[in-house]
Amino acid sequence: MGPEPVRVWAIVLAAGQATRYGSDTPKQYERLGGQRVLDWSIDAARRTCDGVVLVVAEAFAGAPEPGVDAVVVGGATRSASVRAGLRLVPDDAEIVVVHDAARPLAGATLFDSVIEGVAAGADGAVPGVPLTDTVKRVDDRGQVLETLDREELVAVQTPQAFRAGVLRDAHRGEPEATDDAALVEELGATVVVIPGDPCNLKITFANDLRIAELHLT
Repeated sequence: MGPEPVRVWAIVLAAGQATRYGSDTPKQYERLGGQRVLDWSIDAARRTCDGVVLVVAEAFAGAPEPGVDAVVVGGATRSASVRAGLRLVPDDAEIVVVHDAARPLAGATLFDSVIEGVAAGADGAVPGVPLTDTVKRVDDRGQVLETLDREELVAVQTPQAFRAGVLRDAHRGEPEATDDAALVEELGATVVVIPGDPCNLKITFANDLRIAELHLT
């Protein structure tokens, strides 16, 4: 008999208030290609993971979500929402994938890639794409402090996969960060970057939804 299959769970984050989006409807609940934006993320997670936890804002907590295994209300911050989702991930899960519902174009292939990165030995695996623009660091007055070497930089996306125990350790003490990889890195754990997808845009503004629609045609 071969080794037991690795147990993988996903946390899909859909609790953001989307204040920059400019609509009464949160961006993750807008329609895209015949379904909600968040449904694309749920579908990709469902095809690659053993279980899916959906994290929502309190206003959406009572809505039926048949495509997931559990629904939980998120916190005031992204990191707090991840922790809310982690509490519902079973203890026997070996890998946890965290994904922003506002990235509907991240397909199952990208989920598989980050999962494989962790299964191969890393503590975390994140998708990244090369930067094409020159990047400068500036102070609060807009004065340039330095020009960074873009050859050493990548723009990081989700889904991000982690060893479950490492991710839980990274969230002890309720730290805050813009992504989970930053918290895992603080532990000194190994995070690898796998090739991301330039089409895997994050819907932030209304025009981003129109761009996503073009990618689906």
